[in-house]
Amino acid sequence: MNKVVLIGRLTKDPELKFTPGSGNAVATFTIAVDRRLPNKDGVREADFIPIVVWGKQAESTANYMSKGKLIGISGRIQTRSYEAKDGTRRYVTEVVAEEVQFLEWGGNKASTGRDEYQSNSMNNDMNQSSIGADITPIDDGDIPF
Repeated sequence: MNKVVLIGRLTKDPELKFTPGSGNAVATFTIAVDRRLPNKDGVREADFIPIVVWGKQAESTANYMSKGKLIGISGRIQTRSYEAKDGTRRYVTEVVAEEVQFLEWGGNKASTGRDEYQSNSMNNDMNQSSIGADITPIDDGDIPF
């Protein structure tokens, strides 16, 4: 069984590319995943895990996620090798994502304004409540239970 579940923060904006020929979308990025326990000096450490996402999920990730945002990944570990330009053999271990969850929204990447709207709406609601506007007292006798 080859199954990985990770939660971490993007170390930089995802890089979106399209495969030659078929034009399949592929996004690559790295996430920083905190280790469970601090080291012997009491300092928290992180592992930096390379992630590959394909298809519509790749496009959505590149459009809506940016450096520092929290993301959840479910997928599998994959190893591959290739020959570098200098003739040496290079080995790569990465996580191929099958599921992606955006755990933090907003910021500088293709913001839909949703976060700003929700924040402003909440502030307006709080301001109205503190003024006493639009508050109707309820008589307990009117409640059917």
